[in-house]
Amino acid sequence: MTSRRAVVRVPSGPKSIETVDVPVAEPGPQEIRVKIAAAAVNPVDLGVAAGVFHQLGMVHQPYWTGLGWDFAGTVEVAGPGVELPVGTRVAGFLDGFDRDHGSHAEHLLVLAANVAVVPDGIDLATAATVPLNATAAAQVVDLLGQAPSQARRLLVTGAAGAVGAHVAVLAQDSGWQVTGLARAADEPFVRSLGVDFATDLGQGWDAVADAGALQEPALRAARDGGRFVGVQPAARLPEERGITVEVIFARPDGPLLSGLLARVAAGELPARVHAVAPLDEVADAYQAMAKGGVRGRIVLIP
Repeated sequence: MTSRRAVVRVPSGPKSIETVDVPVAEPGPQEIRVKIAAAAVNPVDLGVAAGVFHQLGMVHQPYWTGLGWDFAGTVEVAGPGVELPVGTRVAGFLDGFDRDHGSHAEHLLVLAANVAVVPDGIDLATAATVPLNATAAAQVVDLLGQAPSQARRLLVTGAAGAVGAHVAVLAQDSGWQVTGLARAADEPFVRSLGVDFATDLGQGWDAVADAGALQEPALRAARDGGRFVGVQPAARLPEERGITVEVIFARPDGPLLSGLLARVAAGELPARVHAVAPLDEVADAYQAMAKGGVRGRIVLIP
């Protein structure tokens, strides 16, 4: 039995993506094999396909590099020590760049501890848009910490994007008074998150969550002694003007994801599918994502 996966051998953008057939592997202790039903395309996937992380020395695969982080599907086989029944709907994401497999595939082996059960009321295409983005957002908010009572003004860049929208909602739980930065056309969506809206960075913010990866301009918008959390672990900014600079590297966390999926199911967190495409059209999906203007995620269906 074989399984298809999307890979790049010599990464040079969407046109370098191909699908290969590999033998289906059996799960080891604490692992499950997931039959993938849906897998979202994220900006980080474009970077892998373009060779950005190869050039940074973060990928050393001898044959090919696997594509895809987010996934949702069903447990097909459970390894020793796993209590999840076969057929359980689960979602999760892979971490790390240096791997020959990814979620843009028909099957995946993952640690059972890294997935969450998908609640009733969420279809698997929607669930596939949540794991990486919502987990990253929760970890950004964790790095921001509880808002000081006299310094609560938080700017979230890229607030109409998948990570930024989640940060905008979750930061309110930590006492932050949130303003979302986005294009004018995204104002209705950003305000629907229960936050203020801006189309320019401004300055003097107590904290900046740079979900839009604007980097230096976003750092300049923070006040002296403020806080800044970035989302590009390979390009951490140096501290300046007494600003505390943090950067996230999203790590799978099954229990955290379980709570985030429950909030999506309750309508408290946004989860948006821009379009669905068959796995066979993976290169076209990457091309569409690279063009920009995508609101939500393109989801690949094997």
